[in-house]
Amino acid sequence: MNTRIAIRINAQLEDLAKVEAIIDGLHEEGKLPEEAYGNVLVVATEATLNAINHGSRGDSCKEVDFVLSIEGKTMTMEVSDSGRGFDFENLPDPTDPANLEKVNGRGIYIMKNLSDDLEFLNAGATVKVTFELESAVTVGA
Repeated sequence: MNTRIAIRINAQLEDLAKVEAIIDGLHEEGKLPEEAYGNVLVVATEATLNAINHGSRGDSCKEVDFVLSIEGKTMTMEVSDSGRGFDFENLPDPTDPANLEKVNGRGIYIMKNLSDDLEFLNAGATVKVTFELESAVTVGA
């Protein structure tokens, strides 16, 4: 059962609920297993927030594209903004003691650790995340 969902939202926090509703709907329909649901929701939210806050710089006149595909047991998600991208090759390590008190800088680290693969395309203006739904990483309490 293959699924593809693509939406374009305004780069505003209120529209984040539309992305969350997609993930919730897939879970309710049984297309997103319980063990992957939380990780997918966190990563989708974080990727979309990054596109809104950083790529679009909070300009609600700009738009963010969200595309989710499920083919077999593989889910891919792409979130794109109209920004210039960023230097994803030189991100500070949020686990470094010098960075522990910083309020930003953990999102990509979290996304990498909750997904099976994370790629940056278009100089970082697009993030592509892959989940293998049978082998979902679970976060311990």
